[in-house]
Amino acid sequence: MHLSELNNSISSLPGIGSAKQSLFARLNIFTISDLLQFYPRTYEDRTQKISIASSIQNNTGKIHTIAQIVSHEWFGYGRMKTLKLIASDGTGTVELAAFGRPFMEKTHPVGQIVAVSAKCEFKFGKYQSTSFELEKITDGGNLASFEGIPVPNSMVFPVYPLTEGLTNKIMTKTIQAAFNQFSLGLENDLPSEIIQKRNLLSKKDALRSVHFPKTLSEAIGARNTLVFEELFFFQKTLAEQAIAHRGKLPSIEINTGESLQPQISEEDFMKSLSTRQKQLLERLPYSLTADQMTVIKLMNDDIDRNYGFAEKSVAETAGTTAKQRFSMRTLLQGDVGSGKTLVSFFASLRVIDYGGQVALMAPTELLSRQHAENAAKQLEVLGVNVAYLTGNIKTKGRDNLLNALKKGEINLVIGTHALFSKNVQYHDLALAIIDEQHRFGVMQRSAILDKGRTSVVAQDKYAQPPFREPNLLMMSATPIPQTLALTVFGDLDVRTIHTMPQGRKPIITHLSRAGNERNAYEAVRKELSAGHQAYFVYPAIEGSEETSLKSAEEMYTFLQTQVYPNFKCALIHSKIAEEEQNKILEDFRLNKIQVLVATTVVEVGVDVPNATCMVIEQADRFGLAALHQLRGRVGRGKDQSYCFLIYRENLTETGRERMKVLHQTTDGFKIAEEDLRLRGPGEITGTAQSGDLEFKIANLARDMKIMIEARKMAFGCVER
Repeated sequence: MHLSELNNSISSLPGIGSAKQSLFARLNIFTISDLLQFYPRTYEDRTQKISIASSIQNNTGKIHTIAQIVSHEWFGYGRMKTLKLIASDGTGTVELAAFGRPFMEKTHPVGQIVAVSAKCEFKFGKYQSTSFELEKITDGGNLASFEGIPVPNSMVFPVYPLTEGLTNKIMTKTIQAAFNQFSLGLENDLPSEIIQKRNLLSKKDALRSVHFPKTLSEAIGARNTLVFEELFFFQKTLAEQAIAHRGKLPSIEINTGESLQPQISEEDFMKSLSTRQKQLLERLPYSLTADQMTVIKLMNDDIDRNYGFAEKSVAETAGTTAKQRFSMRTLLQGDVGSGKTLVSFFASLRVIDYGGQVALMAPTELLSRQHAENAAKQLEVLGVNVAYLTGNIKTKGRDNLLNALKKGEINLVIGTHALFSKNVQYHDLALAIIDEQHRFGVMQRSAILDKGRTSVVAQDKYAQPPFREPNLLMMSATPIPQTLALTVFGDLDVRTIHTMPQGRKPIITHLSRAGNERNAYEAVRKELSAGHQAYFVYPAIEGSEETSLKSAEEMYTFLQTQVYPNFKCALIHSKIAEEEQNKILEDFRLNKIQVLVATTVVEVGVDVPNATCMVIEQADRFGLAALHQLRGRVGRGKDQSYCFLIYRENLTETGRERMKVLHQTTDGFKIAEEDLRLRGPGEITGTAQSGDLEFKIANLARDMKIMIEARKMAFGCVER
């Protein structure tokens, strides 16, 4: 029998009545299978004796020794009185504060010899503990006679995540009872050849050693077996989904010296281009980077497959009959300013040359408007009809636009969430592009793809097999940590643009403590005097007596009147009307405004090559990803650019690490990995997707090497 089939209720175990059942239910433990897969969060190694003296000397904060209760003391008043047990092991003395345990006065009388395990710290000049365990050895005797004798219960103790009312002792005892009763005949889930090749434990031995290890190394070995097993089946599911929906295994570049994104020769790249793609390339005033050419070629291949003009898919060559034309599912990641938008225009032209329509969706009107303006400049001259659709377009113009969209007169439509509104119908939506993908939920991505499935052509030409799914391109200027690329986006092709356009200089980042802002202000003044421009970003729009946050409104007035009276300053934030925001940004692009004071509204969608300074005050209030994105607003031209991060005093440890990372590197991929370490995967991907990452024992930040091995083996199994 497999572990997942042990669906017996935990009430079948001795000592588990309805009250305890309800406590276990809080931890989502209902069956024997749930219980045996409720793994320790850590271990406490009590295999070695730690005397009081050695604990103090080595600053371990832990003792595990044989001691004698030398006295009892009470502190506090009335009903709040608390017992304090004074214990000595011959090398030193420790005070054990027994909060809520007055009964210990009788169970552990003066003179008793005990085994004591405790977490200790110095308070009021005394070595004390409030978290301790005592086990009686004898009621009295000479402590010296126990010298050299092992401490009772010297073993590795599993420590479980608990809920109020459940102790570690109860959890361990219950799991032991379940294992003894149900582990006989437990079968392996992993194929035997993989267990042998990876030198893994059997399922029964892994469960025994993860819950009841004799040594820490035994616990680690069991954990690695169970982590590999969990990640293997996770990756196997991703591979099977990709084969079913796209006819091929997903490709993700892995940082092991082995790249799954091959570099394409310039000759092969040129051969892959369609007519309008070649025309766009000829009009560019600069050369594409090697990564851009590679990604364009690979996406061309995927789009060709979608239209039935490519080599047979994995599913077809395996002998199955394809009932759909497999679609592109690509996540394109690249650092700020690496040229992802241009690559998306090449993909758009590929689809348009086939007669399909493209929808490019951005999270804000500022960003979508910028994309629409860029597309109009670069693509309309090639005969592409570009339209801009947001919720603010007036009724008459909106009706005309929607009618043209349904008739197929619009090739590329760019906008916000309005692109998948109820009354929007496409003639033949064949490619959906989602920029800043992390700002959209799973349901929103699905909604825009549904517009392709219900377009006029889809209901007519592709109503019967072979069906054609819309192609999907998601873009992220916040590089995806590799760990998440292999999990949340593990069934997609993850394409990466590492190289930056020629002539770009790395941004120099300066750190400054609050109170030294004038140094940053003067550095900015030199840049302004040289004809350049600057951003100043603040965490709040308006000032408030309840917080100490600097506000954009107050600082705008201060900067314009007190710091830069000879330069034009302007204020922009989300409460300003859209038309006014557009006017301010246009004036900033034209250098009619030299200093733009803002909130994070400028985090994306602002491209002004002449801006060389980014000042972020109270930078410790922002996340790593936001700080990196804001910094990316400068350094977009050929001039040297600077970022000034001004942080408050009394930084937290996490805040200090954030500042350190940004000062040390401008590599968005390194910053993304550090962001994952500091925040965890759930926060990075958003609550809508955090459930996708809830593994029982695997830890994404810690188990990357095992993840890669599990993926290789799982994909190999599916491919075979």
